[in-house]
This record gives sequence, C-alpha cells and structure tokens, in this order.
Amino acid sequence: MSSESNPKVVLAYSGGLDTSVILKWLCEKGFDVVAFCADVGQHHEDFEAVKAKALNAGALKCVVTDLRKEFVTDYIFEALKCNAIYEGKYLLGTSVARPCIAKEMVRIAAEEGASFIAHGATGKGNDQVRFEMCAQALDAKLQCIAPWRDAEFIESFKGRSDLLAYCTKHGIPVDAKPKSNYSIDENLFHTSYESGVLEDANETYEESMFKMTVSPQAAPETSTTIDLEFVKGVPVKLTNKTDGTVKTDPLELFMYANEIAGANGIGRIDIVENRFVGIKSRGVYETPGGTLLRDAHMDLEGICMDREVKRITEGMGIEFARLCYNGFWFAPEMDLIRYSVDYSQRDVTGTVTLELYKGNIIARGRTSPYALYNPDLASMDIEGGGDNFDYNPSDAAGFIRINAVRLKTYAALRAKTQE
Repeated sequence: MSSESNPKVVLAYSGGLDTSVILKWLCEKGFDVVAFCADVGQHHEDFEAVKAKALNAGALKCVVTDLRKEFVTDYIFEALKCNAIYEGKYLLGTSVARPCIAKEMVRIAAEEGASFIAHGATGKGNDQVRFEMCAQALDAKLQCIAPWRDAEFIESFKGRSDLLAYCTKHGIPVDAKPKSNYSIDENLFHTSYESGVLEDANETYEESMFKMTVSPQAAPETSTTIDLEFVKGVPVKLTNKTDGTVKTDPLELFMYANEIAGANGIGRIDIVENRFVGIKSRGVYETPGGTLLRDAHMDLEGICMDREVKRITEGMGIEFARLCYNGFWFAPEMDLIRYSVDYSQRDVTGTVTLELYKGNIIARGRTSPYALYNPDLASMDIEGGGDNFDYNPSDAAGFIRINAVRLKTYAALRAKTQE
C-alpha cells in the first residue's frame, strides 16, 4: 500500500530471482517501489509477464521502456565510430548498455518524484560502478541502494536457497527451470556469459550455450557478400548482395547485421579481463553485428582517414573503451573524446564490400568520395605520383638518413657502454 510518507525508489528490475527478492525486501523496508525494466533487445523477453511479476511482488507500478533504437544510435554507434575495444578483445556490449539504461532510470526517478534508485548488481562487479557513476553524473541528488553491498541483506540471503525460500514465503513465482551454468547478460549488442563453470579459466563451455551465433564449423558452406555504407562514420545502409536484402533504418540495420554475422559464425570471444574494482574475470561474449560493423568501419577509415589522425584516434578509441568500461560515460573527458571522434569522422563516408564465411570477415573492396588513396602515387609502375604530385623516389635516401640519425647515435652509445 502506497503512503505519501514512504520514500520512493526506482528499482532496475529484470524479473529474475535476485531483483524480485530485492523488490519485496525494499517494500518491507518501507519503500514505495517503481520497477523499471529497460528493453535493450533482450532475446525473447516477455515484458508483460515481467510487469505482472513486479506488481505481484509489491511494486507500485512497473515501467517498461523500449530503448532499442536509442541504444543503437546514441551508444553502440558512438562506440563504433572510434572502434572501441577493451583490452584488445571485448566490444563492450554490457558496458555500453549501462549508461543508456541509467539515463532512462534517472528520467523515471524525476518523473515519479523518487529520491532513490536501486539495482541488483553484485558487489564484486563493474555494473554497480556503471549504474551509480552514471546516475550521480546525471542527478547528484539521487541516493542509491545496493542490496548486495548491504550487510543485513547479505546476512539474510547467503545463497540461492535463501532467495528461493523467501520467494516461497511471499508467494513470488520463480522459474522452475534449473539455474543456468552461467550468468547471462543479453542485449542487442551482445550476449555475455560469466560465472558458474566459467570461473575456472581453463574450463571450456558447451556449444549449446550460445544464443546469437552458430559455431564456425556449423556455418554455411557458401559465403555471404554484403555492402556496408557509412556516412561520417555511421552505418546507414546494409545490402546483402547474395539475396538482395537492404536495410537502412538504424535499428533494423543493426539487427540484420546480428542475424547475418551470427549465421556465419562471427563474433565470439573468450577473455580474462580486468574489472575496474581490481578483480580479474573470465567472460565469453558473442557480438556478431558489432564485430561486423567495426571491421567494416576500420577498413573504410584506411582509405579516407589521414595517417596521423588515424594514429591519434586509435589512442582515443582505447581511452573511450576504458572510460566506458569503468562507468565514465557522462564524464567531461568522455565528452572531449566523443567530440574529437566526431571531427575525425567527417570524411569517413563510403562503402565497404565484405565476404562472410565460417567466422571470417574478408574485405573485398572499398570506395569513398573522400578517398586519400591515390593509385598513381602508390603504383610501382608509374614514376612520380601523377598529376599534382612531385614524388621522386630518390628523395627517400635523405628521408632515411635523417630518420636513422638517432638510431646511429643510440647504437654508438650501446657499443661504447659495452666495451
């Protein structure tokens, strides 16, 4: 029962065991709970069932927001523009989703007059940092409740059996299926698998685990050829040259990229990564569409981005990934990077042709109206560089001598110190 005197909290709610227990626990603590469920492309989620479960557990209301298009255009494509990748492998599928969800959560809190937000993230993970850092950057007045860091909550729920017993006591329906061997996070960008048997870094996983991709061995024997068109670093058109399918809407384009890349066994990784809180963690990820679009984007940059700009943006991409992973999406340094990346992408316009085959992305060609590539200048058969280029191969001798000065100096020092 709602009361004007009860504090109001917006709970990030999935409908799973943990957040259902947290919802009821918050009610028992005297909070009026508004459950919030973000649709960021979870596979086969029944949001009406989630709503019903939240209300049954005591929520005042359950708000479900379709964030899929915003997630693609304002978050995934932002990461794509700088080829963001964490520790050389991870495409940030969970990390990029959190600020999108947190922003909507803060909006709902303001709309509902809530002074608190709550989440079910573990006290050892990254998500607690991401949710709370993003929320505080957007509304410093909001307070956060994190039950898995609360001593009383942890004492009451020491394991899955305690959570299930609590649900039985309060008539909260639970999934009768056995608990998965993995902790799974799903959205449009990726599916991640952690915990469970994967906590043994040397333990392999079952093929049946995967949701978005087939194994390369099971992929079709015939390849798929596509054209990907970009404007200012953003994908605007995907054409399947094998069957004629064309997608231009951002959400439809990304979903189709997931479909065709996943069908060709593209986008799986297995990594031991460094969490922001200082713990190493093993994760298995499948990011089919993101892998495909990033590969195409990098290929296009090769033909139309200046060498030194490319060198600098590679560093910005690494920093973007670090900031995103650590929860600093709404930080001023992230704004600086995003504005700089936008400038670097002003001429990244053109089309890349790719062949997809059994886990491989094979470049077949690329074209751009802003191409810096000059075939005459690059040709081994044409002296000089063609029109407007006065390139004399003999000039390279002086170029080499100048660049070798410091190498000779260093070599002389090493020889002297080793005498």
